[in-house]
Amino acid sequence: MQTILGAGGDISTLLAKELTHYTDKIRLVARKPQKVNNSDELVAADLLDATEVARAVSGSEVVYLTVGLKYDSRVWAAQWPQIMKNVIDACIRYHAKLVFFDNVYSYAKIDVKDMTENCAINPATRKGRVRAQVVNMLDDAQKSRGLIALIARCADFYGPESKNGILNTLVLNNVAKGKKANWLADVDKVHSFTYTPDAAKATAILGNTPSAYGQVWHLPTSAERLNGRDLIKMAGGVKNGKADFLLLPSWMLGFAGLFDRTIKELIEMQYQYEQDYFFNSEKFCHAFGFTPTSYKIGIQHVLEGKNLSPQ
Repeated sequence: MQTILGAGGDISTLLAKELTHYTDKIRLVARKPQKVNNSDELVAADLLDATEVARAVSGSEVVYLTVGLKYDSRVWAAQWPQIMKNVIDACIRYHAKLVFFDNVYSYAKIDVKDMTENCAINPATRKGRVRAQVVNMLDDAQKSRGLIALIARCADFYGPESKNGILNTLVLNNVAKGKKANWLADVDKVHSFTYTPDAAKATAILGNTPSAYGQVWHLPTSAERLNGRDLIKMAGGVKNGKADFLLLPSWMLGFAGLFDRTIKELIEMQYQYEQDYFFNSEKFCHAFGFTPTSYKIGIQHVLEGKNLSPQ
């Protein structure tokens, strides 16, 4: 049995499909889970409830923690440590391996320009400190409690039908509607984006590779160093339109944040758009002979409504 905690999201839905290459026993866990594959087992559970998490994990060989919480640092601080504690305890109790799908918020600001698995955990934001806290909880459990786990770390992502992909939200959704794209801070800075089908395929590979455990892995991401202007132009070219965009500087986000909490939460993350943001995934690509999807192909698939699995 392989179990996904936090089913129904952009990554977890694709992950459920990829896991069929390894097992016919897949359990999807969420407050209101829905089947992805016909044979999926559905378990309704609140990950904040230790008893319900234990019930969801029972009988699992591999557990994937892919839950996405509301984009609010207050919610993260209150809920992420409790969720991680519940999941770690359950995995240890039932001898399940844990795959934690993580982001890059815990890295130091200075390292964003060239992120590798060796970057120090030294966050400078509220949300980053929460991510660092749960990573440290996982590391401690591996060292002192016998937990077998790995971290699959992802850059900002995009992909077909992605509801939460930042490139979808800022650029691709607008371009598809013939509207101006949006961008944050500096449109001439490099910014990496992980293609969701690549991320899901790679996460499944890692979860089913015994030697991958005990390590941090950057999920496969194109090594092309494209900036915001390049990506907007590429998207416009697919739709035979102009590469028009609206720049959203910090002061504009600050004003809009007075009325919208999600926008307010973006302000502390602006450092990721004020400098180059390059996500290095050479470790995974070399280890597994994986070629990430190019931005040209990925953007084309999104704008043409395709949902093709990577090769």
